[in-house]
Amino acid sequence: MQYRKLQADKLFNGHRFVENGVLIINANGRVEDVVQKDEAGEEIEKFSGTLLPGFINCHCHLELSYLKGAVTPKKGLVKFIIEVVQARKKIYDGKEDAIAAAAAEMYKNGISGVADIANTTDALETKLISNIEWYTLVEVLSFLDETAPERLSFFSDVKEKHIKKGLAAVLTPHAPYSVSAATFKAINEATEGAVISIHNQETRAEDELFKTGKGPFLDVFELIGSSTSLMQVSGKSSLQTWLPYFTNGQTILLVHNTCIKEEDIVFAKEHAAIYGLHLVYCLCPNANVYIENTLPPIDCLIKHNCQLVLGTDSYSSNWQLSIAAEIKTLKKEYPHIALETLLSWATSGGAKALGWNHLGLFEKGKKPGVIIMDSDFLVQRLA
Repeated sequence: MQYRKLQADKLFNGHRFVENGVLIINANGRVEDVVQKDEAGEEIEKFSGTLLPGFINCHCHLELSYLKGAVTPKKGLVKFIIEVVQARKKIYDGKEDAIAAAAAEMYKNGISGVADIANTTDALETKLISNIEWYTLVEVLSFLDETAPERLSFFSDVKEKHIKKGLAAVLTPHAPYSVSAATFKAINEATEGAVISIHNQETRAEDELFKTGKGPFLDVFELIGSSTSLMQVSGKSSLQTWLPYFTNGQTILLVHNTCIKEEDIVFAKEHAAIYGLHLVYCLCPNANVYIENTLPPIDCLIKHNCQLVLGTDSYSSNWQLSIAAEIKTLKKEYPHIALETLLSWATSGGAKALGWNHLGLFEKGKKPGVIIMDSDFLVQRLA
């Protein structure tokens, strides 16, 4: 079998930079070894930039790709939700083409695996023919306890349609403000030991809703036919209200965390330790800027040794679907965070969170994808 020997200015193996490293892969893109240059022999292909494993996108909504440019940026989450709900009621030509184009774009941008949110089966056929590894989180929206059985049945059907096609899929809650208490309890029972996700504390109004029952989210409830809050007023933050529903050893991707506070991080760590939960904080910085025009308290998350991974969110809330672009934003806004750390979040960290042992690392036998990233964070896929 013929082998390729690849070298760049830097080689990142998924955990750290390897000085003078040469990556050896077989004709199928499977890793044979990482060796020192003086051990690699001849016929080394040389590139400018950083050689690294394919990225893991831990949060996307592929089926919303047709909404590219349809939602006004930087107007806040509540107005964003209202615009998305209104946009999804319209009929769009070319929805399937937009989904296929977005998946192809992610692959071209060096993304090898995606944790993808689905409310429907709209993106299912694209996933079946894609070169990307998919983990589909079928997102449950269920505002009322009374309608929870009906809503859970609907989304369970969506999940089963993915599974019957050979795609990994699981039920997951959408967000604290769109899932009733009975629905949370049912999802907890249905997802023991599974990897799930939730949109967490994406705006200050989310905490206001649970502490007081008031605030901008009442506009969302009015949109669906209620003039008052549909959520329980706990007097606590959003996270401290919803997290106690989960007690079954799940891995939970907390997505966005734009307005999370230190006391919530501490609370989450203590609750997770009691119930065997594995909490992973997924950052989507460009989407945070697009929606709320702010970024999460990343230094505080690092201070508490939180596991961090990266996502793009969807084309309804981002200008592109590129993990490299997310890294670029983080490096600009948080220059003190080492590039090595950011790359680990984007590769081995994401793969570990999703249980993908074959991705995220240059290790013998793995086939993580091979990409080269230049100093401007532009990516080219090599394998």
